[in-house]
Formats: sequence, structure tokens, C-alpha cells
Amino acid sequence: MQQIDFIVLFAYLILVVTVSAWAGRRQTSASGFFLGDRNLPWWMVMFSVVATETSVLTFLSIPGVAYNSDLGFLQLAFGYIIGRWVIAQALLPTYFHEGIESTYEFIGNRWGSFVQRFASLVFLGTRILADGVRLFMTAIPLSLITGWSYPVSIAIIGLFTLIYTLIGGIRSVIWADTIQFGIYLLGAGAVFVVLDGLVSGGWPAIFTSAAESGKLTMFHFNFDGGFTGIIEYPYQFLTAVIGGMFLSMASHGTDHLMVQRLLSCRGIKGAQKALV
Repeated sequence: MQQIDFIVLFAYLILVVTVSAWAGRRQTSASGFFLGDRNLPWWMVMFSVVATETSVLTFLSIPGVAYNSDLGFLQLAFGYIIGRWVIAQALLPTYFHEGIESTYEFIGNRWGSFVQRFASLVFLGTRILADGVRLFMTAIPLSLITGWSYPVSIAIIGLFTLIYTLIGGIRSVIWADTIQFGIYLLGAGAVFVVLDGLVSGGWPAIFTSAAESGKLTMFHFNFDGGFTGIIEYPYQFLTAVIGGMFLSMASHGTDHLMVQRLLSCRGIKGAQKALV
């Protein structure tokens, strides 16, 4: 890794921490820390949701899935759209009407403190496990690029994230997510430009080769074997839509990681636009 690469890496980390800390510098209450005083623009929340749901696991695993099979996994997106529409019409109005600060407050109001604490404990346990994997996966490319050990890479990532989160709460987090989303799009654009120059024939040749190999197939309406065949086939359209719908309703409608971002919008209309 060249010196300029280290400069770019640390400049990025310092930029994210500085801007995020500045954005959240004025929060003085619990509502400001956890919900940004419910005053964040919907488009920033939307970018934050996309940046959050597109984790390092997506970057490292989805290209391999597409390379080894085709684009069938994209059928899940149709289920995601349905699930998000259900959340926007059924759950978000209830959340905003009751003025809750978390989904677990809503659970407590409905079913009591025991269920609330149990659901919160389950969330914390599963979130620690899931985010622990994501943190480690993020440390892998950083370790390969810099030559740092895994513990050092994990410590650096965790430290910078912890700093801006503690300073500004959810407002800082959403600002950081927005910056990272912009870099994410710039990186995708750079990949398209670089690949067009690296591959002989550019993108037309890439798409032609992919189509001839069956890599661009997205829809699978395979009903062979009846109901059992539908369930067993990994990317069948019906199962992908149903599975994507319920997965989206769970991850974006009940998981505090996403709901907290939506509740920070200026109103129900903004939250619905940010989600859908």
C-alpha cells in the first residue's frame, strides 16, 4: 500500500468523523440523541437506510452469487417493495401517532414490560452477533490492503464509528451514512468506467458474454415438482417474492436499527418516502 493510499484512507475517516460530529453537535436531549429531534430530511434518511442495508456482506457475497449463477436473487426486490409498502401504510402511521421512540416502546404499550424487555434483549443479542460478523468482514479487506492485523483493523473501524456516534447520536450516524452512500455511488461509477477500459470491447462485450452464458437471467418461473419443487428451488419467483416481503417487513418494520432512522423524519409522509 502506497503512502498516498494511507493519506486517502485516513482523510476519509477524519472527514466522516468531523462532518458527522459537527452535524450532531447541538443535540442536548435524549430525543435529540436517539431521534435527531424528529427533524431530519427524508432524503438523508433514505440514503441512510440504503447505506445500512447494503452492508459489507452484500459487497463481498452478491458478486459471487451473480458470477456462480445469474441475477435470480434480484427477484427478492419485488418482495421487498411489497413489504415496504405494507410497512408504510400499516406500521409507520401507528408509530408516529403514538409518538414512540422505539419499536420496543410500542411493544411495551401493547403487551407489557416483560415482553418489551425480552424483545429488546433478543434484538441486542442478535444485533451483537450480526454486526460482529459485519465488523469482522469489514476488517478483512482493510487488513489485506494495509497489512494491519485483524484486531488493529477492527479497533480502528470501531473507534472512528464510536466517536461520531457518541458525539451526535442518530443525526451523526445518518450524516455518516449519507457520506458513505455518496462514496458508494462514486465507487460504483468508477468501477463501470475502469471495467469499460480494462475489458476488450468494453461493456457491450461484457453484456454479450454474460448473456451468452445465461448470467443475465433474472426471472425463474419454475413450477416443476409442484409445491415441493417451488420450495426447494433456490430462486423461484414466487418464493423469492413471498420471502422478500416477509424479510422486508421484519427488517424494516420491526427492527429498531431501521425503524429508528424512519422515526427521525420530520413526519409520517417523509418516513414513507424514505422507506418506499
